[in-house]
Amino acid sequence: MTETIKHTGPLLTLKIDVDTYRGTREGVGNLLRLLGAYQARATFLFSLGPDHTGWALRRALKPGFFSKVSRTSVVEHYGLKTLMYGTLLPGPDIGRQCAAEMRAARDAGFECGIHTWDHVLWQDNVAARGAAWTTAMMRKAAARHAEVFGAAAATHGAAGWQMNAAAFAEHDAAGYRYASDGRAPLEENGALRSAASGPHRLADGARVLSCVQLPTTLPTLDELLGREIDGTLITTANIAAHLLKLTAGAARDHVYTLHAELEGQKLAPIFEQLLAGWLAQGYRLASMADYYDKVKDADLPVCPISWGEVPGRSGQLMVQGKAR
Repeated sequence: MTETIKHTGPLLTLKIDVDTYRGTREGVGNLLRLLGAYQARATFLFSLGPDHTGWALRRALKPGFFSKVSRTSVVEHYGLKTLMYGTLLPGPDIGRQCAAEMRAARDAGFECGIHTWDHVLWQDNVAARGAAWTTAMMRKAAARHAEVFGAAAATHGAAGWQMNAAAFAEHDAAGYRYASDGRAPLEENGALRSAASGPHRLADGARVLSCVQLPTTLPTLDELLGREIDGTLITTANIAAHLLKLTAGAARDHVYTLHAELEGQKLAPIFEQLLAGWLAQGYRLASMADYYDKVKDADLPVCPISWGEVPGRSGQLMVQGKAR
């Protein structure tokens, strides 16, 4: 499934973030079976170092943290044991202990890339860190990817949509042709704020970086569940319909970020509704490599490295800026 495909219609690119030991051990296999049933292509992005999910509890003082936790049933989806990794329990080394599960995704024909070395460490620190710390973390993840898969990674998708200028520069140094590190700006209901959002290159001051960014253009399940949108409470019963409404018309390409811990486990029935719905809407279920192949020769806009907020998610993320 890593070969490029003929593009005759809009793409629904499936970007799978694998954040935790449990998500790798349990969620990946479930997703492989589900994706295979729908002949869907996708990209798996792996956390390759220790699982320190328990450190995320330090975010408790950040605005919006408790709201998100209460809406998305973190304990139910991630498990109590996962939430103790790095605190009461040592964090398991995902790349060492789950290499077989990672290679199973590759062997099933799916594109595999880098999410991060240590998810929580990266998400909570990279925005304020310098080049030395940033490149060391990224190169540690790249080395582990090569150890697990026997080949260098071709792509990257940032943990928590958190990056800095040095991280983007490292993409070019590593030779990545494309990555998906940020978000397109969204309205409160999850609709795209700008029709121009999509593939672009980044500018760090006067320097234009080579790596093409393929931003996530749709809200994630945990950003929607439990929120009241346009007078309707979004629940597991209607969330698939809400997302399919956002993609109805099949007029443009989209990137959807899913999580092995959510869609690969308790929310798998919702993901199956989405897969069936997107196929019915005329989309091709694609990998990041497929999307890049479609746009690589286009005259893409150049946007500044910029931060912003996304409805339903706490804090600042990398959000596509206005093209210069």
